[in-house]
Amino acid sequence: EFRRVLFRSSSIVKVSDGTLKRYILGESLIHPAIRDHIAGNHRDIVEEVMDAISGERVVVIGMSGNPFVSKTKKLLNALGIDYAYLQYGSYFSQWRRRNALKMWTGWPTFPMIFINGKLVGGYQNLKILSDFEELQRLAKE
Repeated sequence: EFRRVLFRSSSIVKVSDGTLKRYILGESLIHPAIRDHIAGNHRDIVEEVMDAISGERVVVIGMSGNPFVSKTKKLLNALGIDYAYLQYGSYFSQWRRRNALKMWTGWPTFPMIFINGKLVGGYQNLKILSDFEELQRLAKE
């Protein structure tokens, strides 16, 4: 019952860009004493990634020890595609900072790959784009 009322509330902000719809807890449902904390929670890492994706054609966000990050870099190198790489910790460190990126993008895993400012997903998504030569086309735009 609570969930149904909560999602019908005008205090839930539905963010929509075309067919993608995401819910964000509205400001009126957040106590004023913690609003600044939420707004600034690891904002620096999000802003660093935003700067990178606005200035680079291909950006890979990863973490140490993740085999899919290694596969991503290997694929891009094999195709001769230049990319910027931002690494945030490992399985044992900086998970809270990486969580801010997951919340911002809605993407649950690493790597996060951006091409021309758009999130295209992770390694498996990149591999599919490569298999259909879409990756090569996007990287040249």
